[in-house]
Amino acid sequence: MAHYDLEEQEQIDSLKTWWKMYGNLVTGLVVAASLAMVGWQGWNWYQGGQSAKAAAIYGVLEQAASAGDAQKVKASAGELAEKFGGTHYAALGAMLAARQSFDAGDLKTARTQLTWAAENAKDELKDLARLRLAAILLDDKAYDEALKQLDGARAAALDARFLEMKGDVLAAQGKRPEARTAYKSALEKSADKAGAGRELLQQKLDSLGEAA
Repeated sequence: MAHYDLEEQEQIDSLKTWWKMYGNLVTGLVVAASLAMVGWQGWNWYQGGQSAKAAAIYGVLEQAASAGDAQKVKASAGELAEKFGGTHYAALGAMLAARQSFDAGDLKTARTQLTWAAENAKDELKDLARLRLAAILLDDKAYDEALKQLDGARAAALDARFLEMKGDVLAAQGKRPEARTAYKSALEKSADKAGAGRELLQQKLDSLGEAA
């Protein structure tokens, strides 16, 4: 029994020594892990709350768009961008508002709204915003700015549409050989092998005539 007590005491002494050396570190790690877990849960809760609020405002924006209430659309899109700019709904709101502005003939506002989406949206939404912005810039004859929006990486699924838009801009600039190259590349990338979109693209290419 005494032998057992002695071994137990040695273990206790050894544990005490180890704790003196590493106790603060272990405590710190445990506290840090706990705080990280609480912080992560809190962040998820916060994000969920932000997303719910943004969704409600986006719902108002959709209703206003359906009713043709341009002022309410613009106000809702502005609120989403200002207060919930990090959410998916803010980018969707900016793009819906841009469509409303474009249909109303307010190209300046549409351009501003799409510029915000192109700079702040994520993934394919960002690419769609760039594509739509390039179309408006083409209408404004801001060709160099349009080409800048079409440069750079984008989702592979949108390659053909980017190349077609690039061809449109180059054709408008009178750069026929470059436009022809862009259209040919768009045809190669197109997933629509027999649809109306491909037929229109082929017509654009044919309208440029044969290469010199």
